Amino acid sequence: MKKISTLFVKDPNNLARVVNKLNTENAWVMNGQAIATRKFDGTSAAIINGELFKRFDAKKGRTIPANAIPCQEADVVSGHHPHWLKCDRTKKEDQFFFEGFDNLEIITDGTFELCGPKVQGNPEKLEKHTLVKHGCEVFDFLSFDFDDLEKFLSENDIEGIVFHHISDERMCKLRKSDFGIKRLDLEEV
Repeated sequence: MKKISTLFVKDPNNLARVVNKLNTENAWVMNGQAIATRKFDGTSAAIINGELFKRFDAKKGRTIPANAIPCQEADVVSGHHPHWLKCDRTKKEDQFFFEGFDNLEIITDGTFELCGPKVQGNPEKLEKHTLVKHGCEVFDFLSFDFDDLEKFLSENDIEGIVFHHISDERMCKLRKSDFGIKRLDLEEV
């Protein structure tokens, strides 16, 4: 799964934020060619031919492990070079991936987000490690306007939105953090 761009242009004075200007490569979203889905906060995983893989980013000179599957060419700007790396049941660092895998009712190929108690501080507040299929929760927006999307993200405790092109594999994203909005700690509510 390759890195995907942000729907709106990054603020040149603060690259952690966006400005109210469409990233031109994502004009298809505003042209009615997008399905908006929930972006879950975890770590990427994939099931390929029934086998479990985790994401490995070979940026900053990291050595690419043997048999890693590249997801895209290296990004010359960011240095990101994501790969899929097969998980190994004998490795402790893969145990939560396998817990999520073993908790699936049906094993289907695709990309997933591993979420759960020991992943990213568990912002999804799950009781067990879970592989959440990318694109599984669809939103029905009337408007993809900058202000409307900011309002939606400020009112909903989710990481963000992933926009999927309706007829090809293009995607882009918009995160709550792109607006400087923090997630709620559900235990404080």
